[in-house]
Amino acid sequence: STLGRLSSLTTLMNAVVPQLDEGDELVIVAQGEFEAVYDLVRSHETQTVGTLTFTTSERGASRGRNAGVRNRRAPATDPLVMFPNDTSWFAEGSLEAIRRTASVHDLAGVPVLVEGAPRFVLPHPGTPLDARNVWSVIEMGLVIRLSLLEAVGGFDEAIGTGADSPWQAGEGTDLILRVLKQNPTLADEMVWATHPLAYVGGVGERTGLSRSERRWKLRAYGRGVGRVYRVHPFPIWQRLGFVAAGLLIGFRRRAEYGVMDGGPAFLGRLEGLIGRTLGGRHPDAAVAR
Repeated sequence: STLGRLSSLTTLMNAVVPQLDEGDELVIVAQGEFEAVYDLVRSHETQTVGTLTFTTSERGASRGRNAGVRNRRAPATDPLVMFPNDTSWFAEGSLEAIRRTASVHDLAGVPVLVEGAPRFVLPHPGTPLDARNVWSVIEMGLVIRLSLLEAVGGFDEAIGTGADSPWQAGEGTDLILRVLKQNPTLADEMVWATHPLAYVGGVGERTGLSRSERRWKLRAYGRGVGRVYRVHPFPIWQRLGFVAAGLLIGFRRRAEYGVMDGGPAFLGRLEGLIGRTLGGRHPDAAVAR
């Protein structure tokens, strides 16, 4: 889904479209700049043997992902689905590497690289999915069988980036946990990608944001993730540790944030854990997106 970031969306499409095989489909869900996005999709149709689909939805990443799944046109039965952002990119050969990694499985995690390093280091192959490593699978790196996604009703549209709520993150983890609740054996069948080309490129969390926007985003995302900790059965020590760690966000290795950013991160995480906001305005959805 895209708000209409044409430059980054063009980069994504230039990389993905030539890699699509017959039976593959790329669905672009426009949530802004509709005509320009439509024209961009149409301009790429002759560059692939796969299917390119244009559709629209109201704003919100969860809404967009669900709309993309509903409006797919390719005839493949129970395919694997991925959810890149409009700022994601794929190296040459990466789609085939991801396909080989996940083709006979139902759930897989693929690294998301930012500035040449993974956002989260994935567990070793064979490691079961659990309450700690589930956080290493973020939306852009999730590969899931369509039937599993549909069985739980897709992404929760009341949460996630751009949603009409204070809970501006955590939609991917929430989805995985709901899938595991219905299918507990999938925890032992989780595939962690190891092929050197099986990855998705991304951008840093603070890219293009001012200091105030960055802090609102930290608080908004903290609220969303805190909510996931609240509504799913995580141990109390893990919930409290997550909130406390917000204060140290500027001290992490390769930290994208400053020392003073710890306050908004801590506050947002606390709000998510207790289930209510503590004064002030809600973060702007466009900024959080």
